[in-house]
Amino acid sequence: MSSQGFTSGPHLPTPENGTGTRSLSYWAQPPRSRYWLHLLLLAFTLLTTTAVGARMMENFRLNRPAFSLSDITPVFRAMVEPSTLAQGLPFSLTLIIILLAHELGHYLACRHYGVSASLPYFLPGPPLIGTFGAFIRIRSPIYKKQELFDIGIAGPLAGFVVLLPALAIGLAFSKVLPGINQQGDFVFGVPVLQWLMEQAIFPGVRSEDIYLHPLARAAWVGIFSTALNLLPIGQLDGGHILYSMAGERHKTLSRVFVLGLVPMGFFSLSWLAWALALLILGLRHPAIFDSSELGAGRKRLGWLALVILVLCFMPTPIGSPAL
Repeated sequence: MSSQGFTSGPHLPTPENGTGTRSLSYWAQPPRSRYWLHLLLLAFTLLTTTAVGARMMENFRLNRPAFSLSDITPVFRAMVEPSTLAQGLPFSLTLIIILLAHELGHYLACRHYGVSASLPYFLPGPPLIGTFGAFIRIRSPIYKKQELFDIGIAGPLAGFVVLLPALAIGLAFSKVLPGINQQGDFVFGVPVLQWLMEQAIFPGVRSEDIYLHPLARAAWVGIFSTALNLLPIGQLDGGHILYSMAGERHKTLSRVFVLGLVPMGFFSLSWLAWALALLILGLRHPAIFDSSELGAGRKRLGWLALVILVLCFMPTPIGSPAL
């Protein structure tokens, strides 16, 4: 749910010694920040996610399914009824903080290396979640693989650190309601990370019998977003990490991994849509002429990113209840 734009083109200077050292100076005047736009998008995203959260909280209190198609109208109505919105803040604020942590991870890493980047743009969206996520734009080239790696991995790590306590607290407020997750129009997948925490808090209880508090639902969205961003494909965060570690093999490996999403379509058609979208957007990565090694520490972080992907990945993120 987040992405970064990387500047590339024939006008960029190429280091002469192959080490990633900037042999020529290339500075473009950074565009002026449109703070009003960032704030406006954030405000609308807060409104849409709070409206969704308010309906989720009402359903949670009344032991109704978390979200059904019949909830769409009440969600839109909640946007113009401020008195109903306050109860949606646990969901919306938690989700926005998780997304913000992810994007600020990228942003602060860019600032550390002097790479020009925009502040986060939040994208409001309709129900089911109320947002399409957030992203930053990277507006200047990156010359070193170490910088690319650090910028790419900083977002998922920051978001993961924030969603962990959110998930734990949300599960502590959750309750056992037999069969609740097989009711309604949607069934939400259970990632390994969530299952492990559920077993610690509700030992012996099946996941389909645990009714997640809206705060935990927000953490679930963060988990799903983290899994998508860590896919080692193209210019996703995982693709940046892959390019830093695999170099020229990135394009071939990206093709392998995107083809690996095709059989996942048997679990959820959404994976076919993601595979098609990634093919359309392209699997190439802007070239970085840097022959230096990442180092053992960063390579270990790269494998940690793979572990996080496994913990967060869901074969069927959202499905239909069993008939």
